[in-house]
Amino acid sequence: MNSNEKEFSAVPPVPTPTCHLAPLPPGYRNRFHAMIKPVGARCNLNCAYCFYLHKSELLEHDGSTRMSEEVLEQHIRQYIEGQTGEVVVFSWQGGEPTLAGLDFFRKVIQLEAKYKKPDQRIENDLQTNGLLLNEEWAVFLKQHGFLVGLSVDGPRELHDQYRVTRDGRGTFEKVMAAVKLLHRHKVPFNALCTVNYHNAQEPVKVYRFLVDQVGVWRVQFMPCVEPKTFTLVAPQYWGPLLLPTVGSLRAQPGTEDSEVMDWSVAPEDWGRFLCAVWDEWFRRDYGKIHVNLFETAVAQSLGLPAQTCTQGEFCGKGLAVEHNGDVFACDHYVYPEYRLGNLLSTHLAEFAYSERQKRFGFAKRDTLPPYCLQCPHLKLCWGECPKNRFVRAPDGKTGLNYLCPGFTMFYQHIQRDLPEIIRRVKAVQGR
Repeated sequence: MNSNEKEFSAVPPVPTPTCHLAPLPPGYRNRFHAMIKPVGARCNLNCAYCFYLHKSELLEHDGSTRMSEEVLEQHIRQYIEGQTGEVVVFSWQGGEPTLAGLDFFRKVIQLEAKYKKPDQRIENDLQTNGLLLNEEWAVFLKQHGFLVGLSVDGPRELHDQYRVTRDGRGTFEKVMAAVKLLHRHKVPFNALCTVNYHNAQEPVKVYRFLVDQVGVWRVQFMPCVEPKTFTLVAPQYWGPLLLPTVGSLRAQPGTEDSEVMDWSVAPEDWGRFLCAVWDEWFRRDYGKIHVNLFETAVAQSLGLPAQTCTQGEFCGKGLAVEHNGDVFACDHYVYPEYRLGNLLSTHLAEFAYSERQKRFGFAKRDTLPPYCLQCPHLKLCWGECPKNRFVRAPDGKTGLNYLCPGFTMFYQHIQRDLPEIIRRVKAVQGR
């Protein structure tokens, strides 16, 4: 364990029943985000690449895997109470959050109305595999303005590679039924595509399917990456002797002594995927389709903040709240080492603005290896997500992102188009 890791070791929750936030200067806004897990890691699918299914065993949760009314009300009250921004966004994830049932979410709406401040707008988003959605769900989601994120990995043969039911059956048909349902009821939704070892080989096919067949205008591409120890070992607690060097066979999926899961996307495949989709997007869909990593690259090139936490200079403003009220530093850091405490004993905002969470957030920048600090693309990448920093740089220093070769390829590739995009943006803005 290195000195940085010691700062993130588990500590007991502080037994403080209320929040004591200091008075804010005029115009200052307190904002943070939390991903809520109303049923913990429980899911009706058995996706081979899921990074969350093992959490129930890891965290030793009992069979009661639905958020109680007490925890739900405390979370909603504290989440609204701890923020002074104009908009408060509730993000319901899992596992599969629809397993909590419609009555649970009806209660959510009631509690949000109960605790909403006069000058705030409450928004909700729901990440789902879509299998439980029906007419009643669709009416509810539309009526209450939910934004839905639907998980879909491409056409049938690519989607069904990993996204299967508990008995191993593909889910493509049921997901496409959910697509039709959401369109029919005019429920706004986007596509979350997990780019893995297999669908990374078909970038344009995947992208065109999501845009043309699923019919979304907003696409999120998330690289599927986990080291082989991910079910037991928390990020930044990897044994340094086991960290492979970037570009080595140990840092490639599918090799005999690989340190990553076989379903992980290979770094170079990730780069080629992004480059091919970028070309297709820029040629045919620029200004019409929102791709998360493309939009943030453009924004950052214009001197604006990153639009995704993974590409930002800092992190730490995105907590994870488990069904029992346990709070963790991040959705990808739901490990005992990163448990901050429980909202039934400590106000949620105290976790968000705590010194410990600040150290966690600043560590994203402060633990970058020299290889990153010398990179011409640093301010577009900032080392991506720290949970993927489990390889060594060519000089042997630890802390390099597994996907570094792919991101380098992508950022080099888009340099030819960024000046034209910036020119167009400024022309629209009249500058």
